[in-house]
Amino acid sequence: MRSLAFLALTVSLALRSAPLIAQPAPAPTPATGLALARVASGRSDPLFVTAPVGDARLFVVEQAGRIRIVKAGRVLPTPFLDLTDRLRAGGEQGLLSIAFHPRYAANGFLYVNYTDRGGDTRVERYSVGRDSDRADPTSAKLVITVEQPFANHNGGLVMFGPDGMLYVGMGDGGSGGDPYGHGQNRATLLGKMLRLDVDRGDPYAVPPDNPFVGRAGMRGEIWAYGLRNPWRFCFDPPTGLLYIADVGQNLWEEIDVARADRAGLDYGWNVLEGDHCFRSRDCDRSKRVAPVVEYGHDDGCSVTGGFVYRGRRMPTLVGHYFYADYCRGWIRSFKYDGGAVSGHREWRGIGPGQVTSFGQDGAGEIYVCSSDGTVHRLAPARPPARGAR
Repeated sequence: MRSLAFLALTVSLALRSAPLIAQPAPAPTPATGLALARVASGRSDPLFVTAPVGDARLFVVEQAGRIRIVKAGRVLPTPFLDLTDRLRAGGEQGLLSIAFHPRYAANGFLYVNYTDRGGDTRVERYSVGRDSDRADPTSAKLVITVEQPFANHNGGLVMFGPDGMLYVGMGDGGSGGDPYGHGQNRATLLGKMLRLDVDRGDPYAVPPDNPFVGRAGMRGEIWAYGLRNPWRFCFDPPTGLLYIADVGQNLWEEIDVARADRAGLDYGWNVLEGDHCFRSRDCDRSKRVAPVVEYGHDDGCSVTGGFVYRGRRMPTLVGHYFYADYCRGWIRSFKYDGGAVSGHREWRGIGPGQVTSFGQDGAGEIYVCSSDGTVHRLAPARPPARGAR
């Protein structure tokens, strides 16, 4: 009988060598049973929600430059961190995300991604102060800065992966159509997913297993390339998968899924938009990651990526990845297993408005940020009262 270790190795190798071509996703079917439970309102353009693992508080990122804490059901009057004097906000610029170090309880480190007054991307590290509800604004340490040629397509998400590395989503630099060809150019950090080791080096070290380390004319920080504007991405540790929602150009929005440990993947931009040739009728798809879900601009205009649900309040939805469209305001979910999408649903009757971002708390529950300043938690819908029609 083969050992469990041998079987695990076999499965791992099969996953690593799986083809990049995904099976077409089924169209979403209407679904009910989901509700939005309001947790905060009156926020200034909330763009992200997160918390350290196991922490009962909720940290809300506001585009103008403040991070607010929701604690015991109320928004604390003093911001956790205020960076309004350091950045430019508006459009696609501003304070875009926060990530807590995996050992935050011990070291108190948190990382933010914002566009500075010149419009360039800055990732900085801060430390929590003596008051656990306040970060120390004088503790700023620059991790990395990336020059932005235009005001849009900044990416903006920082997130720690299951491997303890800090991942940074970078857009192609903006304008339209990637005029400088950043997506496919591995000499630039634009249009990429970066992977940094912030526990070694000063301010970071390039992990030696990054795919382009030591290759002439290529940046070692790059983990993946061919991205247009990966506004939101997420890891799902139980399955070892990385989900990237890449905002499209004029025709197609896409969601890509790949093994989180597969290095050097090309997601296609600007050769492809979704699974379609962008500038030419003839383009090479053979070595590029195909989206697992895509939809055209007759169905929306800008994908907002979310998270795989791993909470306890909705056990029937465990393993479902949630996403939305900013223009249409719908919320959908699907499961991805064995290289195929299943259970693709569009949730009716919840009306979140323009969804700017999703978030996840310390217990794995999922939140929805809307442009009207509200933050909701996804929750099971209450059954109708007896006798109601």
